[in-house]
Amino acid sequence: QVQLVESGGGLVQPGGSLRLSCAASGFIFSVYTMTWYRQAPGKERELVASISGGGGTTNYADSVKGRFTISRDNAKNTVYLQMNSLKPEDTAEYYCYVRVRSNNNWGQGTQVTVSS
Repeated sequence: QVQLVESGGGLVQPGGSLRLSCAASGFIFSVYTMTWYRQAPGKERELVASISGGGGTTNYADSVKGRFTISRDNAKNTVYLQMNSLKPEDTAEYYCYVRVRSNNNWGQGTQVTVSS
């Protein structure tokens, strides 16, 4: 079955950086668009960034453009989210997502807290 395991979250000061990873298994990774979402307390889950199967097409939320970079390594079945110039409003649980054969699949999430 599809499994998504996120890692790399933590506490960071404003202006700092983190790199999230999502290790995937149970499907042909290189075929599918991968997406990062986040959810802050009391707010709806929002799309952060997505990347096509081959990595040639990426999309970002306006709030993270120029600061975050999504990438993937299809040899390692892993998608990354490099987050730079972090702001307190980036504090949220970050989730990896893939839709495979009409099924929605989510990781367990990794917490990112941006605070001084």
